[in-house]
Amino acid sequence: MSGLAAVLAGRHTPGVHRWESGLDVADVKHAVEHAGWTFGYVDGVGLESRADVLRAIGEALAFPPHYGTNLDALNDCLRDLPGSTVLLWDAWSGFARGVPADFARVTRVLRERDHTDPVLQVLLRGPGPEDVVPLLD
Repeated sequence: MSGLAAVLAGRHTPGVHRWESGLDVADVKHAVEHAGWTFGYVDGVGLESRADVLRAIGEALAFPPHYGTNLDALNDCLRDLPGSTVLLWDAWSGFARGVPADFARVTRVLRERDHTDPVLQVLLRGPGPEDVVPLLD
């Protein structure tokens, strides 16, 4: 769990990272919440479009009902997160490989946060294209 421990200790720049871990989702959630962070989980199986992914992120992070499932709305709602947040995204590679341009757009919004925004760490777990985001060590 060293990569996650480093994230929770603030030793990694906030952003989007590939993460190799076999931990159960419940164990990750427990560790994140025990550290005082908010946890969100996206099961990416079957998410094939940008709208599907944005909807899943909105559900995982408990965005308000008026969330518009577009990139501007994602950016706005991320600014309103209650505090430091870890979003664990399993099975991300189907979307990354199927619609690489949309994957790049979504991850850019997730990654490019203003220094005044709440900290967001996105952990992409599972196999996928190795050259799209850095590996969390």
